[in-house]
Amino acid sequence: MHSDGAVERRVITQADQAEELLPLALSRPHEAVDLARALLAADPSPLQASMARQAIGIVLREFGDIDAAIEELRSALRLAKLSGSSEREADVLGTLGVALVFAGRTAPGRRALDTGVHCSSGRQLGRSLLRRGAMLLVLGLHREALADLNTSIGVSRAAGDQLWEARGLTYRGFSHLALGAIHRATADLQRAEELFTASGQALESADATVHRGVLGLRIGDLPAALTCFDEAADRFSELGTVGTDLSIHRCDALLAAGLPQEALVEVDAAIEQLDEVRGPSAKRAELLLSSAVCALAAGWPQRALERATQACLLFDQQDRRWWRAHARLVLVQAGFAAGPATDSMLREANRCVRELTAFSSPELPLARLLAGRIGLALGRTAVAEENLAAAARGRRSGPALSRAIAWLAEALRAEAAGNPRQLMHACRRGLDVIDEHRGALGSSELRAQSTAHGAELALLGQRHALRRGQSRLLLAWSERWRASALAVPPVLPPDDEQSQADLGALRDVTSRLTRASAEGLATAALHREQLRLERAVRTRALRTRGSGAAPQSGDFDVNELLAELGADRLVELVDTDGQLQVLVCGGGTVRRYPAGRIEQVSREVEFARATLTRLAYGMSTTSADRSLDRLARLGAALNRSLLGEAGRHLGDGEVIVVPPGRLHAVPWAMLTDLRHRVFTVAPSATLWLRARSGDHKDRKRAPVRKGPAGVHNGMEADKDQDSDVVLVHGPGLSTEQAEVPSLAAQYAGDAGVEVLGGGTATAARVLAAIDGARLAHIAAHGTFRADSPLFSALQLDDGPLTVYDLERLHRAPRQIVLSSCDSAVVTPAGTDELLGLASALIPLGTTGIVASVVPVNDTAVVQLMTVLHQHLRSGATLSESVHQARIGMQSDPIEAATSLSFLSLGTG
Repeated sequence: MHSDGAVERRVITQADQAEELLPLALSRPHEAVDLARALLAADPSPLQASMARQAIGIVLREFGDIDAAIEELRSALRLAKLSGSSEREADVLGTLGVALVFAGRTAPGRRALDTGVHCSSGRQLGRSLLRRGAMLLVLGLHREALADLNTSIGVSRAAGDQLWEARGLTYRGFSHLALGAIHRATADLQRAEELFTASGQALESADATVHRGVLGLRIGDLPAALTCFDEAADRFSELGTVGTDLSIHRCDALLAAGLPQEALVEVDAAIEQLDEVRGPSAKRAELLLSSAVCALAAGWPQRALERATQACLLFDQQDRRWWRAHARLVLVQAGFAAGPATDSMLREANRCVRELTAFSSPELPLARLLAGRIGLALGRTAVAEENLAAAARGRRSGPALSRAIAWLAEALRAEAAGNPRQLMHACRRGLDVIDEHRGALGSSELRAQSTAHGAELALLGQRHALRRGQSRLLLAWSERWRASALAVPPVLPPDDEQSQADLGALRDVTSRLTRASAEGLATAALHREQLRLERAVRTRALRTRGSGAAPQSGDFDVNELLAELGADRLVELVDTDGQLQVLVCGGGTVRRYPAGRIEQVSREVEFARATLTRLAYGMSTTSADRSLDRLARLGAALNRSLLGEAGRHLGDGEVIVVPPGRLHAVPWAMLTDLRHRVFTVAPSATLWLRARSGDHKDRKRAPVRKGPAGVHNGMEADKDQDSDVVLVHGPGLSTEQAEVPSLAAQYAGDAGVEVLGGGTATAARVLAAIDGARLAHIAAHGTFRADSPLFSALQLDDGPLTVYDLERLHRAPRQIVLSSCDSAVVTPAGTDELLGLASALIPLGTTGIVASVVPVNDTAVVQLMTVLHQHLRSGATLSESVHQARIGMQSDPIEAATSLSFLSLGTG
């Protein structure tokens, strides 16, 4: 009796374990595999062994080892047949069919799924229909999938099978999403997440977080989507699994953010990771398609052609017609980008339109826009009109970026029809939509990059103005686009302990990395930690929500600008199709003069910057006179390329230069027509005019917020009052801090002067001191990061002060002198926006900045800054003070190069 009872208890325990394995496989996968293998080692029955093999197969499939998963599932199917249980056999057939479809073996996979459905009944029928519906969704057969999923959800709900109901709701939600039924998708995905959470399914709950992100992306809530994807990535990492779908969706988000190169890095890393584990062929094809889309957005059509071709071949082999149609669309897009347009290209575009129409694809408007573009390029006006009109129908509803595409189609249609009024209306409305999109973004990087979505709309407006020969219209249209990013109210980054901790840790690691490099010590581990912390800081910033307020752009008032200028001149440079146009505003008129080609000008600027650097550091091998003559000749060449005939019409007053994004780091003081006069470089005529009209003070500033332990934004919260003047010197200057002590002596006896340095110039103290100051002067080593401009920094006593730190200021100093290398250098982003140290301060309220476009000589800069502050104290403006300081430094090449490196930037 005792022996028989022990045997009975052992059999019951094995049966219970077997029943628990399948739900455990998608909840705690590692534990499921261990229990399954232990069960197989204990001589189980065929029924129990089948469950164990199926559980192992599911885990292998989810972790990417698809071939091994199929072998396990085939063993599970043989054991199921031996058990004599038709329900067990149907269940394994469904799992095997899913694995075969994922492996790209579509025909045998669908046969297995069909067989599983035919031999199912009751609760098992609901599960079998779900698996078949899910694979129909993978294959792009969304309406067929809905039929299976609707029945499956009903069966599972009636049986009280909440876990499988949640799975059915998830797949049905994605079917609705693919067919454009956003509200139905939202309801299904929200309910599915609730059920997964209640069921304790860790892996599927993480998937539900991804699904929430996809929904956010589809409705245009980019910060919410990025937050969900980052949260899901952490959860997948904890579970030790690969989130292949997550990589695809995150790429979509980065593309929507205007960051195609980062998206390409992400998707290519996912392909490499999938190949290492011999992952599903179906997922590889999807990743290749994502890679092609990213390459196309990044401006690499050849790479896009290669990846899209590979994806098409795989989709053909897998008989995935919906996916193949989307890959063909990218193929045609890449071919058109590589050019020229051909008749066969138009036929392929029309084929894409037909296929995507049949599939009710959300990409149909994009296909219509493409066919319309190709039709226009080939002179097929009827074909172009039909497609563009269809693409334009979505301009009044849907997510912002989708509406922007539709307005672009309407603008192209109006241009082709010769309807200038409708063309300009469509361009304005499209840019309004982009502004709306930007208003929802809190990250300055995302706001800048997102302007790329309106690039063609802006260009269409500028081309129209050029065709009409209307200089005022060209100015107004350029300002409509140029000023809007800076008009978005600034948003404080999240004021949380983790943000402050990461920025502090980054300062510490960077300082230790610098010391280790100088001492010849190993730096690999420190470099990895620096990259990790930078990723953490940047990721958190990208998730920041905007205020939701779109900039109040309106129409630019040219007459108001001309009235305010008086005897001064505003020179706005406009890049239209690579050709510089110079608009000289003043004296009651706006005149246009053509200048150089932007590519040639950019090369000349880089050469001039390199020459300034060599001269500033005494690296010239020629005599002083020849070096000075060389500077003069370079200045004359730059003058011809950048200003052309416009240089003769600058009047006798002050000049305000408004360059495009690519030309902000020009050493403008070298130009013959600017070298001996007062000038400033402004981000836009709109902001300059607003500052002169007294509206600058009314721009929205973030409210003061206090964080934990009496600290707000990493700055001291107990500061009694704002400093009037703040003087800061960082470590390691070759002049041993001669600059700031000299300036401090000038301000001796003045109230409200604060001097930081020699250990007191920490990031927290400097930020607290300059917050709200009238004038700040920071003498420190500067570094510009072209790879990640928001990590450009000023070196302080406790490490680098980055743009991310400056963005945490509540009130930026009204004027600031950045006596450091490359402090005026910025990276163009999006269409015509800027990212860098100087560009971060203007949206926060800084009206004037003195900064350098190249590395500077520490010794020569002391004299420049001493004279500059003497003139500031006498009541001169910032631009006048820079000019006066520059005048006395033209006889020596080192001093001349140093003085010509600094610019007066800002709005007043």
